[in-house]
Amino acid sequence: MATLQDNISTIRGIGEKRALAFGKLGIYTLYDLLSYFPMRYEDRSVIIPIAEASDGIACCISAIVADEPRLSRIRGGMELVKFRVFDSSSSVDITYFNQSWMKNNIQRGEEYVFYGRIEATGRRRSMTNPVYEKAGIQGGVTGAIVPVYRLNRGLTQKNILQSVKTGLEACAGQLPEPIPEEILLRLKLSSVRDAYENVHFPTDFQALSRARKRLVFEELFLLACAMHYRKSDHAQKQGLRYKMPDLDRFYASLPLSPTTAQLRAVSDALQDMTSGKAMNRLLQGDVGSGKTLCAAALAWATAENGYVTVLLAPTEILTEQHTGTLRALLSPLGLRVEKLTGAMTAKEKRQIRDALERREIDLLVGTHALLSDNMSYPGLGLVITDEQHRFGVGQRAALAGKNEKAHVLVMSATPIPRTLALIIYGDLDVSILDELPPGRQRVETFAVDSRYRERLNRFIVKQAENGHQVFVVCPAVEESEDEKLLHLKSAENYTAELRTALPSLRIACVHGRMKPKEKEAVMDAFSRGETDVLVSTTVIEVGVDVPNATLMIVENAERFGLSQLHQLRGRVGRGKEKSTCVLVSDTQNEETKARLSVLCKTSDGFQIAEEDLRLRGPGDFFGARQHGLPEMHVADLGADTAVLKAAKAEADALFEQDPYLSLPSHTVLRQRIERMLQAGNFTLN
Repeated sequence: MATLQDNISTIRGIGEKRALAFGKLGIYTLYDLLSYFPMRYEDRSVIIPIAEASDGIACCISAIVADEPRLSRIRGGMELVKFRVFDSSSSVDITYFNQSWMKNNIQRGEEYVFYGRIEATGRRRSMTNPVYEKAGIQGGVTGAIVPVYRLNRGLTQKNILQSVKTGLEACAGQLPEPIPEEILLRLKLSSVRDAYENVHFPTDFQALSRARKRLVFEELFLLACAMHYRKSDHAQKQGLRYKMPDLDRFYASLPLSPTTAQLRAVSDALQDMTSGKAMNRLLQGDVGSGKTLCAAALAWATAENGYVTVLLAPTEILTEQHTGTLRALLSPLGLRVEKLTGAMTAKEKRQIRDALERREIDLLVGTHALLSDNMSYPGLGLVITDEQHRFGVGQRAALAGKNEKAHVLVMSATPIPRTLALIIYGDLDVSILDELPPGRQRVETFAVDSRYRERLNRFIVKQAENGHQVFVVCPAVEESEDEKLLHLKSAENYTAELRTALPSLRIACVHGRMKPKEKEAVMDAFSRGETDVLVSTTVIEVGVDVPNATLMIVENAERFGLSQLHQLRGRVGRGKEKSTCVLVSDTQNEETKARLSVLCKTSDGFQIAEEDLRLRGPGDFFGARQHGLPEMHVADLGADTAVLKAAKAEADALFEQDPYLSLPSHTVLRQRIERMLQAGNFTLN
């Protein structure tokens, strides 16, 4: 008898070669096979008269073959089989390319059901390479709602369909049920067996909807429970027990009074750090909300307790920025703040390592260089990760692992939609900075097309004449030879264009392909006011602080997500002068225009993030698979927010009753979660 853990080669129809093809899709066991869900469905259950078929739309027709199929060969060795079919309403010309055997498979006078796309040219209708079967015996490739799977070389839809059908017949009764029975009954969810059978072979669209509802809930419920499980485990982790420092001394040294939100965030973190448990907290705040000041307060508290703080930043530019800001805040209090980047010389890096060994550094700010194997951190008390979604999960864990008892603060200026944050940060305690510090102001935002180019150039000149500076962001580094990308502004080419159009201005360019020292020199010059206009790629998206910059122009704005545009907009409005953001796009897509208008209407990063999630899905918040969130096989985090909330609510209630899933009724759920965690399907910190 086959089991779910058996290799797929144990079922008929899967030999060594086909098993290798399945393996490339991540399918090795029968459970993997049954969990390989269709990406979409084709409705081949309804047969319509030929005359009612719409041009360009796939449909099923039942028709009689009117003539003998004809085989012909044309240029390039291509073979065509052609014939005409008819029903009581009309006729269709059918062509098969390079399928010469069809000449003998199709019989004149017989009736077949064909599924394919009808194309109309004048009054003639045609169909190319349709799937078919004899009328009266539908159920193989027609007469049903047919699933469509992602393929790779060596597999066809028929291969997967037949294999899944065989796998279900062998093992459907063994599928584990991770959702407790009381939740299934309360939410009226299908059993696991019904869900799997109907997601692969739905009897009708209602059955498919019920199956999908259950599987979406299961996916999100397991994720929410896994986060709870990790949090329960983390709650037992011992941390360094700090003594509560006298914060009045720190706050008295600041040039500005902190906001209520900053005071609250620092207080929450220090409550964690003095509890004896290891802090594991997210500090989330919109652009310019003052997260760096909170980090400085906690670094000072760490130094007061005799420990060292390490801050991991995603770029050398941001490392430079943080080092300067934190020195200004902490040096007057006697703390030594240093930096470590990949661009530093071997001698400079060795000096930093030696100073750490001698405990002469209180706060070290750095890039990935902090993660080097030869780096050790005696007395490490606090690990801060800035813009944490830009790091791979292994990188973040490597730094925190330098001292198991160290406290962890994760900072993010990328507003995560509340619905998504319920899952993403389910194992973190969260502090939100929902106030802007004094001096920060709303940046007026406009969306225009390239007809405004001359006017925009005059506006750039006006800003420079008033002693201010300008950011111009382009989606590409250099001009592309790809015809589809020719319209994109490139940083290098546009810099040359602006220098020609605006010869009186000092214009520089910075992008990710430049050497670190080159980037640093360009950014330093801009920060010192030696450059009027800085043309760049999104390398300046995060953290760059130039209070004198009052204008942000984003070219080809349609190429960016709303949250990314909001981040870019946050590079201006940091001084006392009125600031403006201009989004330039020639898009004719009405949905894209509406998306850009959201930026013009609101400066609420969370509202913008919700809209981005709805329109683009979660990818824009995290970058290319850096976030550790497991791939969703059925759920759509943008569309299934109601199910997400229900799954989170059920997980909350379950863990309040049974925090460690120790009840017998929760055994399958616990085993499933433990396998997820052990397999590394996600690790979010």
